[in-house]
Amino acid sequence: MSIRTTTRAVLGGRLRSASGLLAGFATTSAVHLGALLSDTPALRHATKPALMPLLAAQSVASAAAAGRKAPKLLAPALLASAGGDVLLQFGQDATFLAGMGSFAAAHVCYVTMFAGQGALTDRRRTLVVAAAYATAWASMVALLWPDLGDLRIPVAGYSLLLASTAVTSAGLGVRTGLGGALFLLSDTLIATKLAHWRELPGHEFWIMATYILAQYLLATGALRAAEAQEDRESPEGREDGEDRQAREAQQTV
Repeated sequence: MSIRTTTRAVLGGRLRSASGLLAGFATTSAVHLGALLSDTPALRHATKPALMPLLAAQSVASAAAAGRKAPKLLAPALLASAGGDVLLQFGQDATFLAGMGSFAAAHVCYVTMFAGQGALTDRRRTLVVAAAYATAWASMVALLWPDLGDLRIPVAGYSLLLASTAVTSAGLGVRTGLGGALFLLSDTLIATKLAHWRELPGHEFWIMATYILAQYLLATGALRAAEAQEDRESPEGREDGEDRQAREAQQTV
């Protein structure tokens, strides 16, 4: 068996593994959301902890199938989120705060990863997006503040990290930007519940639906950004960039 044939076989196996994990993530997500709609607590509690580990495994397998490595902070971000998912299920003040801390760690991973992928290189766009999210953050905190009680400071601090994820995710494109915005929306729905505001019909369903989609968009967007970054930094990518700059210089002469 030739090296080329062996390589194809290995990559084919990795691709099947990634596809299987994606199917597992999609199925588990659908079952979880169905459990929310049908008010089946046992099924809801059983499926929620599996969501982010499946997405983390799928992300790593997807990168491997393409002959690449997933961003180092992607799996930690998703696994920290999984820890938060588990802790929030207990419904106690101490575990809720611990879950919030776990999600805060996830957002630190996301912000650091996106910044390292070049999310902040366009300063003008970053300032505009940051100003928009800062306005949204300040408005949300001001409206919720009177009704949050002892959770005022933790929610304000956590939501600032959440907004930072939204800002940096927007710097990598529409996919990650939408993921960051949906994550913010999902956690805003949680905050309104903590403040005892009137809930939407199917409130828990919308919290999880926006959260699951947000994480999927952030993960797949990070993988795409890593691939583009690796291509730019490869010798071929640098040569293409130099050729493009040379052509642009000639056109201006």
